[in-house]
Amino acid sequence: MNAPLHREIPASILNATQALSQVTSQWDDDIVRQVSDYISIPAKSPTFDSDWAQHGFIDTVMRNAAAWVEAQKVEGLALEIVRLEGRTPVLFFEIPATRADSTQTVLMYGHLDKQPEFTGWRNNLSPWAAKYEDGKLYGRGGADDGYAVYASIAAVQALKSQNVPHPRIVGLIETCEESGSYDLLPYVNALKAKLGEVGLVVCLDSGAGNYDQLWLTTSLRGNAGGVLKVEVLTEGVHSGDASGLVPSSFRILRQILDRLEDSHTGRLLPPSFHCEVPAERLAQARATAKILGDEVYKRFPWAHYDCEGSTSFALPTTTDPVEALLNRTWRPTLSVTGAEGLPALKDAGNVLRPYTAFKLSLRLPPLIDASTAVQTLKTLLEDNAPYQAKVTFQSNGGATGWNAPSTASWFENALNDASQSFFGAPCGTMGQGGTIPLMGMLSKGFPNAQMMVCGVLGPKSNAHGPNEFLHVPYAKKLTAAVAQVIALMPG
Repeated sequence: MNAPLHREIPASILNATQALSQVTSQWDDDIVRQVSDYISIPAKSPTFDSDWAQHGFIDTVMRNAAAWVEAQKVEGLALEIVRLEGRTPVLFFEIPATRADSTQTVLMYGHLDKQPEFTGWRNNLSPWAAKYEDGKLYGRGGADDGYAVYASIAAVQALKSQNVPHPRIVGLIETCEESGSYDLLPYVNALKAKLGEVGLVVCLDSGAGNYDQLWLTTSLRGNAGGVLKVEVLTEGVHSGDASGLVPSSFRILRQILDRLEDSHTGRLLPPSFHCEVPAERLAQARATAKILGDEVYKRFPWAHYDCEGSTSFALPTTTDPVEALLNRTWRPTLSVTGAEGLPALKDAGNVLRPYTAFKLSLRLPPLIDASTAVQTLKTLLEDNAPYQAKVTFQSNGGATGWNAPSTASWFENALNDASQSFFGAPCGTMGQGGTIPLMGMLSKGFPNAQMMVCGVLGPKSNAHGPNEFLHVPYAKKLTAAVAQVIALMPG
């Protein structure tokens, strides 16, 4: 896609030192406390809390964020909490342009819903009690990405304090992202007139290859998931009586998964789940591999044990940094994220269980259509069940991935300027393995928009898992970098 031509804007338009100083003070004096309060509220996404409306946690974090934004007294800001019947709420704000030649809008995105607690938190940490330690703010949802609304407004305030002219800015903060953003499209449609002609999207819900430079996300994987259940009996029976005659539901489930995945390599077998990696993304992966090296895979908390006086670690699927990057961004991968029908070890007697169910998460390459993949997956898993067992796959939906549009020259220059100004290094680029459905929606709705998809989820930040943390020093610089990119946006 060819980007429209724009006039150049001088890089000195924002005083970087002053902007970082202001943002740093705001984080230290206020935002860390706001995000800490947010962490304490178990605002789990609807998929993980079907009674979210009755519990009121999502409404609480939404009201708190709205109250804080209003309290900032940003000149010209108008704000509303928008509620569609039967759907999770969104926060929408609008700040008029102060640049006379501005015809486009900046859209700032984030979300306030969270993943569930998970297990394995350190003894001195809790998912619902923030702890600030060595520049890291621990707790569920702070980095993914409860900080986004606060950082977005702080970036705007950095512009305002220096009287830097800026385009029109709108914010859209949802509360259904961790459930696949199924409530988002109705809001985008309802607010379409208010969104305007979006020329830049700032999405603060992504990752970073390290904490040493600004990172731009260039692609996101899609997702197709659901529950695969195998039933062979109506109730459990004595394993000594029935085993060898009654087939194990677990063994049948293993056979079915063998249709989908090569268990030796992890490669997904259906060709329709694969796509060719675009040449530009392959080149970017090679460049990123040179920056990160073996940190691409060393960043994860590998299990380890002592063996003959030395420590051995579990191994990744590959130690080639380029292949490692491609595996987690452009190749389909299956994960089992939950199980049912299996009693806890302490409760497991000699019983042949009536059923086994696995929750599956299938990450899809960015260019694969999720709805087609879901149907393919259902047919593959359910047809011709071994032993005529009752096999069902109940999909929980899917989300198509995203591949960034061609980068306009102004945007590339602005990103590098911002990264150099606040990190002293050029901007890095990399795909991400996660899914943000909004990006595909916005790319279709605003094909000329540039996408600043970035975030604070760097090494060991562990979103969705135990010990999630927000790297505050990095967040401060990212906030200032967002302000500079907006300042450099053409009219």
